[in-house]
Amino acid sequence: MTSVFIISVLIAVAFISWGVLAPANLDAITTSIQGFITNELGWFYLLAATSFLIFSVYLIFSPYGKIKLGKPDDKPDYSFPTWFAFLFTAGMGIGLVFWGVAEPLYHFFEPPSAAPESNLAAGEAMRYSIFHWGLHPWAIYSVVALALAYFKFRKESSGLMSSVLEPLLGERTKGTLGIAINVLVVFATIFGVATSLGFGAAQISAGLSYLAPGLGTINGTLLQLIVIGVVTVLFMISAQTGLNRGIRILSKTNVYLAILLLLFVLFFGPTSYIMGVFTQGVGSYIQNLIGMSFRLDIYNPETTWVEGWTIFYWAWWISWAPFVGTFIARVSKGRTIREFVLGVLGVPALFGAFWFSVFGGTGIYLQREGTADIMSSMNNFGMEVALFAVLEQFPLGFFLSIIAVFLIASFFVTSADSATVVLGMQTTNGSLNPPNSVKFIWGLIISATAAVLLSSEQGLEALQTAAIIAALPFTIIMILMVISLMKALRSEKPTLATEKERIRQERLELKQEREKLKEEKLAFKKLKADEKRK
Repeated sequence: MTSVFIISVLIAVAFISWGVLAPANLDAITTSIQGFITNELGWFYLLAATSFLIFSVYLIFSPYGKIKLGKPDDKPDYSFPTWFAFLFTAGMGIGLVFWGVAEPLYHFFEPPSAAPESNLAAGEAMRYSIFHWGLHPWAIYSVVALALAYFKFRKESSGLMSSVLEPLLGERTKGTLGIAINVLVVFATIFGVATSLGFGAAQISAGLSYLAPGLGTINGTLLQLIVIGVVTVLFMISAQTGLNRGIRILSKTNVYLAILLLLFVLFFGPTSYIMGVFTQGVGSYIQNLIGMSFRLDIYNPETTWVEGWTIFYWAWWISWAPFVGTFIARVSKGRTIREFVLGVLGVPALFGAFWFSVFGGTGIYLQREGTADIMSSMNNFGMEVALFAVLEQFPLGFFLSIIAVFLIASFFVTSADSATVVLGMQTTNGSLNPPNSVKFIWGLIISATAAVLLSSEQGLEALQTAAIIAALPFTIIMILMVISLMKALRSEKPTLATEKERIRQERLELKQEREKLKEEKLAFKKLKADEKRK
């Protein structure tokens, strides 16, 4: 066992024990830390997330975009559909299902600046939902994934986060400093993934209570813990099958179920209204992107809207970045930097915008038309019931809810399954296929962490607190990763010049061959004309 594995497991077990033995003390201390971070360092998260987006866009248009994540002759291991399925399910699958209705509707009643329940509030609700799930989170993922894939497949490094910083920190990444960096990465991954699994467990429990009202007699936290236990067994079984079987099959299943649910709501719901929401929402998002990216409530200290939503999301995405970034890097060998960044930024962000337009737009439409009081359900039973409150308004609503529960459970299994692979890689010197025993241990730790956080007095808020705290040290590591990656890319200039010369030479040779072929054709025509005259 590596030092990183032993130290990380000990810290994780200590945290879980703390939550079991002294939950009130854990709540008090983590809440205090989170309050300091959001109040004093919110600007840091905003600047960092926006800088990562600017850097990602720069790479698309820079000469470095031609560089391949691997050797010049390497081909992608996965087709585009499979690759996008991996991106979607690992990146934010559970979150989209959980917040798809809940977030836009919440913003409609408590908008950042407009009058509640007004036309402007509806527009703000969709714009900020798309903003929180759009380009910024995927830029965060792309920075980590790109750095890991570049150093792993092109420079043949170990695949550890610490190895990415070697151009910047030198041999120190192989000593105590490297161990500390990798332990921080594991720490961030555990809490980032546990946050999503906690949301997933809460929503599965809500869905089961909707489908089987008798389950409502069971204590809510107990039912959530039972769900975590059952799904843990499922993803542990899946984790033993490896990347190309369990996760690959589940990822495709997730996409098919998500699209099926999406299309049903789109075509049996207010279709024209939804498409208008999508069109206007994307346009408003693009128009206001810069302002939203730098918005703080600095002149209105009485509100905590930005801290509660935007800063939480940026911290959540950063805490997820080690996990998602490592996983995306693992499946992206053979793609160019330009192709990689365009794929990671564009496709999932556009799909997320459409998802929120369909589900969030439908929720707002039903609420405003008086067809259903979704907000009352959220107030009485929690935000996790929002999706089911919408689905029950449709034909076959009961069966749609069953599909939704299966979808959430499938996302739960896929995310946890992928997380065990990533944690295994980071604690076994970057092995692309970590031992099943290591994945088994990390699976138990992730589930136990989610269970401890959910069973605390704060419940879902404890999950958000953990994500914000875990993200802070990793944000600093990400900034160092950007500097290190740029330093390595600059060393590629001779290679780029050679590649440019090779392409120029190939074009010249092709031109010469065309001219030669043209001359041969002319000669052949002349010969035939001579034969005719004879």
